[in-house]
Amino acid sequence: MELMEAIRRRRAVREYTDEPVAEDQLRALIGAAVQAPSAMNQQCWSFCVVRDAALLAQISDEAKTYMLRTTPAGLIPHHLEEMLGAASFHIFYHAPAMIVISATMVGAWAPIDCTLAAENLMLAACDAGLGSCWIGFAQGWLGTPEGKAALGLPDDYTPIAPIIVGHPKAEPPVVPRGDPEIRWA
Repeated sequence: MELMEAIRRRRAVREYTDEPVAEDQLRALIGAAVQAPSAMNQQCWSFCVVRDAALLAQISDEAKTYMLRTTPAGLIPHHLEEMLGAASFHIFYHAPAMIVISATMVGAWAPIDCTLAAENLMLAACDAGLGSCWIGFAQGWLGTPEGKAALGLPDDYTPIAPIIVGHPKAEPPVVPRGDPEIRWA
């Protein structure tokens, strides 16, 4: 797949088959992620791969509870509040794997470097015929001491990008994009 095709085809995938993602595929995605730009080449990222369905379900439940408990009233739209409150809603959409990209140091550029790595990972997943989705619902709880412990992360690491990966049930439709606002100076 050509780069521009991957950029145009990459979409948030929320429906996956039960087929597991092979370890070599996950390693290849991480290999693409670490090719991202890194401020002063610090490469301050770490990758945690979760393939245990029970752990993914536990994190899903904890993250939903945490988000509902800690978000100020009125800031979660009603439909999302209902979704997060539903026992049947799995925030990882039963994907067979999640890769959490964490910053290994504190600094202004560390979250940006991790985000750049995340985009490379998601584009590589698209290129490999895999689906991916950054799950923002998980970020708050994963940053707690309990969340870090569940992933085996050191206390001073900061989870930035929880990205689910799997074989999509179908290719999501193209989402129309508006014309960008451009200023020439």
